[in-house]
Amino acid sequence: MSKKVIWIINQTAGKPDSGWGERHFNFSKYWISKGYKVKIISGSYNHLFINQPKISNKTFTLEEIEENITFCWVKIPPYDGGSIFKLWSMIVFAFKVLFLKSSLLEKPSNIIVSSMPIFPILSGIYLKKKFNSKKLLFEIRDLWPLTPMYLSGYSKFHPMIILMSWIEKKGYKKSDNIVSLLPNASSYINKISGDASKFNWISNGIDEKLLLKESLPDSIIKQIPNNKFIIGYTGTMGMANALEYLIEASILMVQNKEVHFVLVGNGYLKKSLMQKTAGNLNITFIDKINKGQVQSILKHFNVCFVGRNDTPLFDYGVSSNKYFDYMLASKPVLESSNFIKSPVELSNCGITVLPESGKAIVEGILELQKMSTKKLEGIGENGLIYVRKYHNFGYLSDKYLKLF
Repeated sequence: MSKKVIWIINQTAGKPDSGWGERHFNFSKYWISKGYKVKIISGSYNHLFINQPKISNKTFTLEEIEENITFCWVKIPPYDGGSIFKLWSMIVFAFKVLFLKSSLLEKPSNIIVSSMPIFPILSGIYLKKKFNSKKLLFEIRDLWPLTPMYLSGYSKFHPMIILMSWIEKKGYKKSDNIVSLLPNASSYINKISGDASKFNWISNGIDEKLLLKESLPDSIIKQIPNNKFIIGYTGTMGMANALEYLIEASILMVQNKEVHFVLVGNGYLKKSLMQKTAGNLNITFIDKINKGQVQSILKHFNVCFVGRNDTPLFDYGVSSNKYFDYMLASKPVLESSNFIKSPVELSNCGITVLPESGKAIVEGILELQKMSTKKLEGIGENGLIYVRKYHNFGYLSDKYLKLF
């Protein structure tokens, strides 16, 4: 009897050495143990990858990662992360996915379309009908078109927003189940889908068994000062992370000889953030490191930072992997955000200060700095206990299996 086959259509999905986007690969490890085969359909280029996949000149390049996990790389044009060509790559990906054949990947019993981008849900609707698949699941990682409306100020009457809204509505209506990574998104999604029973919250997660712990080269370790109270950040330097206020805090504390800021990663805002602090001796920028090195660098931080903008968008919740990286490292977290039932609030693994305020961040840093080492370790331990219980991929994958 042939195994059941899951197709995951996610343009930004990565494999272990990609350095980003391993959510569905991590789920796959558990699904294949339950008798499934998994086909992950992703784009041939991702500006967030450390290592781009090796592809052929054909539209589809297959790569067997291990037994019963196959990546299908869909050839799309390379693009700059902040350019209009990124949008074009999304359209190309969604169009080419329409031409996938069961002779290439085996007929799918379940199809998962993971957004963002949102366009491939139309491809998923077509492919479900084409292959008479049992279920179409629409996974929402970020709420689009709300994200560009709230964070970039796009009008709801902008042609692209109107198009995305139409696709969103069609996707919610036509999918059999809707999976959101955001815990509070049901109030938004259910109004559009008209069927509250479709909604399921399955957050991001982490798996210690799959997490490589690579050592850091001396060239990186030497950039982190000794005998300082280190406020660290790892991740993308983009608009959704409100790093300009962490930078503002570093400027306000430039005369403080005991506190040092370390920002690790890349992103289209990195250059401007570095320009604002040019010449300041209390901040260090380090280029993006391998995913497997994140836990190693977190050991050098006293406190880890998460920032959010003051926008209703985040009222629906968050599910950023950086929370879970920080919590797994048993590090206290300083969160600049409204109270949104974030993992920091739910686990009591840190403190939350007002969003969009460098002054509030400074006050939070000073509060944490005054705490004893034992108290900081206890706060960090709260996060470790919570993430191991509620955000391990074994626990989360079982939630998905019930939907299959």
